[in-house]
Amino acid sequence: MEKLSGASKVWRFLLNIFTLGLLFFLIVSFHLTQEVMPAAGYGEEELVVVIPQGASSAEVAEILQEEGLVRNQLAFRLYTNYMGYAPRLQAGKYQLSPGMTLKEIVDKLAQGEVMVDYVRVTIPEGLHKEQVAQRLENYDVTTAESFLGCAREESFDFWFLQEREIDNSLEGYLFPDTYQIKIEWEDKEIIELLLKRFDEVFNDSFQERVEELGLTVHEVVTLASIIEREARVKEEQPLISAVFHRRLEKDILLQSCATVQYALGEVKPVLTYQDLEVESPYNTYINYGLPPGPIASPGKEALEASLYPADTEYLYFVLKGDGSGEHYFSKTLEEHLKYQRKANQERLEREN
Repeated sequence: MEKLSGASKVWRFLLNIFTLGLLFFLIVSFHLTQEVMPAAGYGEEELVVVIPQGASSAEVAEILQEEGLVRNQLAFRLYTNYMGYAPRLQAGKYQLSPGMTLKEIVDKLAQGEVMVDYVRVTIPEGLHKEQVAQRLENYDVTTAESFLGCAREESFDFWFLQEREIDNSLEGYLFPDTYQIKIEWEDKEIIELLLKRFDEVFNDSFQERVEELGLTVHEVVTLASIIEREARVKEEQPLISAVFHRRLEKDILLQSCATVQYALGEVKPVLTYQDLEVESPYNTYINYGLPPGPIASPGKEALEASLYPADTEYLYFVLKGDGSGEHYFSKTLEEHLKYQRKANQERLEREN
C-alpha cells in the first residue's frame, strides 16, 4: 500500500475537518430552517390529529405528513432524533395547524399538550331533573336514562343532601348555570359538578339566614323551587315568596299550581278542578305545608327570595291575562276574586 506523504495527510485532515464543518453547518441550517418554516402558509385551519398509544417516531412522522403538517417524514425523524425528542413524543388528540413550525409541533407532542374536549352546557333555572337530564343528552355529553340512573343509584357526599325526605332524588340541587363539561366525563362527575356549584352558591350567609327563619335547608330549597316555577318575572319572586311564607305561618294551603303540575308530570296551560284533586304529596291544594321536596332546580335569585321574602301582607296572587307574565297580588279573598275576574277578562280580550 502506498504511503501517504506528510502533505497528503494534512490535506486529508483538512478535508475531514471541512466535511465535518459542512455537516455541522447543514445540521444547524436544517435545525434553524425547521424552526421557522411551517409546512404551509400561516393562518391555515387547525386540524385534529390523533397520535395512537405506542406509536414510534416514524409512525408519528407518517401521520403528520399525511395530514400535511410536516414537509416530509425524514425531516421529522432527523429533527426529533437529533434534538432528543423521539422517545418523548406522547399519544393523544392534538389540535395542530400546517402554519406551525416543526419545532412548535414537536414541542406540543413532547409536552403532551393534548386537546381537552369540553362542551359548554347551559342549564336554565326551573328545570326538573328529567329536563336537566334531557338537556345534557341534547348536548351529547350523556344520555338522559344514564344520567337519571346515576342520580338515583349513586351516593353523593354533600352536607345539604342529608335532610332530604326522598334519599334517592337530587331534585332541586342540580344547580342551574353554564358549565364546561368534558366529553369523557362519567355521569357521576357531571352530577358532582352541578352539586358543587350549589354548594358554592348556598354559602355561609345563606345557612345563617336559614337558621334565623327556623327552617331547614331542604325546606328553603323546596320553597325556592316553587317560587322559581311560579314567578315568570324575576322581580316578583320576593313578593311570591312573601305570599307563601305568610300562608305557611297561618297554616293556609299553599295552593301552588306548579306543585300540581309536578304531581301530574306535565305542564298544562290550564288546570281543571279534577287536576287540583290529584292524589299526591306534592299537591298543595289538598296537603298543608310544603311538599316533601323541590319540584325543580331554583336559581340563586329564587333561593334569595325564599330566604328574604318581601315585607308585605299579601296572601294571594293570580297571573294577569295581558301576557306580561306579571301577577296581581292581594291581601283579601274578596280582592283576589276581583283580580281573577279581571285576569279572565284580559285573557278573553287577548284571544279575541
